[in-house]
Amino acid sequence: MPEPQRCAVLGDPIDHSLSPVLHRAAYAELGLDWTYEAVRVPAGGLADFLAGLDGSWRGLSLTMPLKRELMGLVGDVSERAALVGAANTLVLDGERRHADNTDLPGAVAAVRERYAGPVATGAVLGGGATAASTGLALCDLGARRVTLHVRSPERGEEAAAAVRRHPARPEVALAPLDRAPEADVLVSTVPATAQTPDLVAGCRAVPVVFEVVYDPWPTPLAASVGGDRVLVGGLDLLVHQAALQVELFTGTRPSVERMRAAGEAALRGAG
Repeated sequence: MPEPQRCAVLGDPIDHSLSPVLHRAAYAELGLDWTYEAVRVPAGGLADFLAGLDGSWRGLSLTMPLKRELMGLVGDVSERAALVGAANTLVLDGERRHADNTDLPGAVAAVRERYAGPVATGAVLGGGATAASTGLALCDLGARRVTLHVRSPERGEEAAAAVRRHPARPEVALAPLDRAPEADVLVSTVPATAQTPDLVAGCRAVPVVFEVVYDPWPTPLAASVGGDRVLVGGLDLLVHQAALQVELFTGTRPSVERMRAAGEAALRGAG
């Protein structure tokens, strides 16, 4: 049996993260005696954390506020991480440290699991690193026009620049957060507390809603989706991107459904 390896998810805050539940379920399924913890690392603290790692470490998952910070600390970066301008994954293999982004392909898989229709236009609420990766995912799904709805243009410029780098050269615009989106698919990366009744009402005409937040669930936006509209949930994204991380760490693809079941059970217990 392979030697035990250590993995973790880093961020701040981090106590709420469901990643340990998903990764541990995957390692158990694969018969690996690996550990996976949640570690609080605040902004500006990633370099010191990485400097203290020894050879027992195999992989790291990165969440807020570290996804962009990692890019300045690693020279070996995947094409998709470079495209997004942010990395949520660090593979540790001896002296080699490889940064990647599984949010982008994870978002594509999450949408396609729930919706098989065309995506010509997309909209994203928010302008952070997740907005960049999901905006690019919309382009991978076929969108040729993407609008980022943000509180101020400055908050969305970096994400908008990332989406513009997509090989399809989409039309990318910035709009106020309170402007009603017009799109085939809407992605929300804003917290539940920012989802005011007016914002939710303005989104009712969009047929496919992708809510990346999974806790608390449902968010006001997710709760508003009914009838013929399609809802893609934050757990969908989390499971698909985590499965890709496990594959990068271990070399073996785990069962997405087994990971999802573990996540659903943890969320029911937390509720």
